[in-house]
This record gives sequence, C-alpha cells and structure tokens, in this order.
Amino acid sequence: MSKRAKLVSPFVGRRTAGAIPDRVQEVIAEFEADSERLIGWVQFGIGVFITLLYFISPRPSDALMQQPVPVSLAIYLAFTALRLFLSYRIRLPGWFLVISMLVDIALLYGLIWYFHIQYGQSAGFSLQAPTVMYVFIFIAIRALRFDPIWVISIGAIAALGWVGMTFYAIDAAGMQAITRSFVEYIQSDRILVGAEIDKIVAILVLTIVLALALARAKRLLAAAVLEHVEREEIRRFLPADVERAITQSPVAVVAGDAEERDAAIIVLDIRGFTKFVEASEPKRVVEALVGLHALIVPIIQRHGGIVDKYLGDGLLATFGATSHSQTAAADALRALTEIMEVSAHWSRDMAQEHGDGSLRVNGAATAGPVVFAALGDEFRLEYTVIGDAVNLAAKLEKHNKVEATSALTTQATYDLARIQGFPATEKATPRRNCQVAGVEKPTDLVVLAA
Repeated sequence: MSKRAKLVSPFVGRRTAGAIPDRVQEVIAEFEADSERLIGWVQFGIGVFITLLYFISPRPSDALMQQPVPVSLAIYLAFTALRLFLSYRIRLPGWFLVISMLVDIALLYGLIWYFHIQYGQSAGFSLQAPTVMYVFIFIAIRALRFDPIWVISIGAIAALGWVGMTFYAIDAAGMQAITRSFVEYIQSDRILVGAEIDKIVAILVLTIVLALALARAKRLLAAAVLEHVEREEIRRFLPADVERAITQSPVAVVAGDAEERDAAIIVLDIRGFTKFVEASEPKRVVEALVGLHALIVPIIQRHGGIVDKYLGDGLLATFGATSHSQTAAADALRALTEIMEVSAHWSRDMAQEHGDGSLRVNGAATAGPVVFAALGDEFRLEYTVIGDAVNLAAKLEKHNKVEATSALTTQATYDLARIQGFPATEKATPRRNCQVAGVEKPTDLVVLAA
C-alpha cells in the first residue's frame, strides 16, 4: 500500500464524517476556530489597507463628507473588529459567517458601484474598476479554513453579485452602452458583456478549484488529526524513549531489530499481594496497584529510567537501555533507594487503611550488557530488554525473601554506581558469597534496604 493510501485509508469507504470520533472532531473544530481568527485578522488588515488606499488616492475635489465611502469603510472596520473580537470569545455560528461574507462582498461591490459616481462617468465605468480584483482575495481568504462550504458560499455570493452589477450597469446606461469591440471597451465606459462573463467564470472556476482542493485537504487533515490523537493515546501505553525509537527509526521496525547497550535494571514486586488479592475485591486491588504506581513511576522517570513492563503486582524498569547513559547504574540505585523509602510509607498506609500489614515492596537492581530488542511478529511488536542483567535482577528480587531484606544489588553493580556518582550510605551493607537460586556461583551482594 502506498504512503498516500495509508494516509487516507481510514476515511475511504468505511468511515464517514459521522464515524470520526468526537474528540477528533473537537480537535478539527478548534483548528477551524483558530483559522477563523486568522481570517478575521486578514480581513481587518484588508479593510485598513483599503481605507488607507482610499485616502491617499487622487479623487475629485468634492467635499469628503458628501461621499459615502468613508462612512462605509468605518462601518466595515467596526464590523470586522467586532467579528474578530467575537471569534476569541465564541465559535462563530454559521449564520454569522454568512452575514460576514455578505458584508465583505457588499463593501467591495459598493466601492466598485460608487466608482462611476466618484469620477462622473456612466454606470458601465464601474465595471472596469481595478478593485474587482479584491473579489479573488476575499475568496482565497476563506481557504484558510479547511471547509469548502465557505469558499463555495462566498464564491456564489461574489458571482451572483457581479451578475447583479452587470445588469445594473446595463439598466442604468441603456442597451446602447453595450459594445462588441474590445478596443472600444478598453478606451471608454462602454460595456462588453463577454468581458463580464469572463469575470464571472473566473470567480466560479477559482471557487470550484479551491473547494476541491479544500475537500481533499480536509480529508487529509481529518486523517492527520485522527492519527495524532491515536498516537497521543498510544503514547500513554509506551515509554517516551520507546515511542521515539519507533517513530524516529529511519526504516520500519521489524521483529528482531536489536541494539546492545550497557544498562541497569530494576525489578520490583509486592510481597503478600497474593493473599491481599484473595481477600479483597478486584476494584480495591486495582486501586492499591494504581496508588503504588503513582508513587514509584515518577521516581523512576525522574532518575532517567523507563518502565519496560508491568508484571502483575510488580514491574521491570530500565536505565540506559533505550538510549545510552553513562550513569545508568547510579541512576538505578538512586531510584531504588528512593522507591524503598516511599513504598515503606505506602505499606504503613495500607496497613492503617485496610489492615493489610503483610504488603511490602521488594526490589533489586543490576547493571550490565543488555539487548534492547523488538520481539513479536509482523502484526504485533514489543520492545523489551534481554540479557543476564535482566535475569539476575529478577532472581535477586526473589532472593530478598531468603536474605530477609527489601532491596538488593550486586557488589559489582554497587561499585560501578559509586564510580558513576552514587553516594555511599550506611544502609548499604555487603553480604559475601551468597548463593542465589538459579545462579551457579556464589554472588557478593549489597543490601540497600533491610
């Protein structure tokens, strides 16, 4: 499937405007509200420009107050300012936008109509006013909003208005004012019907082309907004570093993609949780887990780690796995010691609130080479870490029960963390030659929390 097909496919065939999620439509509506404010500023700027142009342009020596142009411009500027003010306070309703377009075209055609009076010529002279070019500007401005209906509306108003201007000129000047000579049309105030038809056709063609372009653009906008909203939602289920690894990859991620890094791992688990689950309602269990995660996840993130996965009542966090870090071991031990302090308070609160004094968070941290890899198949992938450091952290977490401790690390990890800036603490006590289940050789450990 081509990139274009992938982009528009969510809205081809099976999706209609009504099928777009409400939150996506809300985002699009807010975007269009911003566009309406931009349109308001552009129209206000055009009004100011026309006003300045009128006052600096040569004109007959008639008294200024006898001419309606300054009054019309003042009214238009006031209306445009009001429209701009309201666009920041409310979402302008459709009927107000229609009135606004009518005012825009009425002002423009009013200036054009007055052209022949200002210069003392017949009505046909107004049809040659260069101000008619602003019609295309007013139509183009509506393209700033990704909705073709407004371009079609102002294009239709402009085309019908020019038809009316043409008939007025013919009626006012008489049929004798019509000519078939282009030269005579250019050199006099005679009316060339074909030239006016050309203007009307140009207005309609511009309107149709812009409307078609906006219809296509709106579909792409809706697809882009939907993709953005979905990505924001998915991002909540992925660590930021993992999300960046996926989206910033120069090629599509496939199963088996892997990078080797020196990283640190934390594994946490809740002792006594099985008994708590058996004695509690599911809602209470979920609330307990969510409350604990709300405490420890920010600690992990603050020290540069990410939660790789939630493991039922535990979790696995990594430091320096998704991106290179020179302080991964130190960061992991800082996070683990802080988590132990916070979780101790959580355990006491749970005991006081629910009488579950057996709940206790255990943890372990290790450092070493790992592989940050994409696992799965072509339909579903998951980034995770693989390596001896990961396995050892899981085994050490379970070994807390044997040592009657809350948090453990290896002597090698502790020494590396000290080199990376982890401060010495009295709570860190070594235990030599410990036999950890699943580990062949005795391991020197360091107790971070008893």
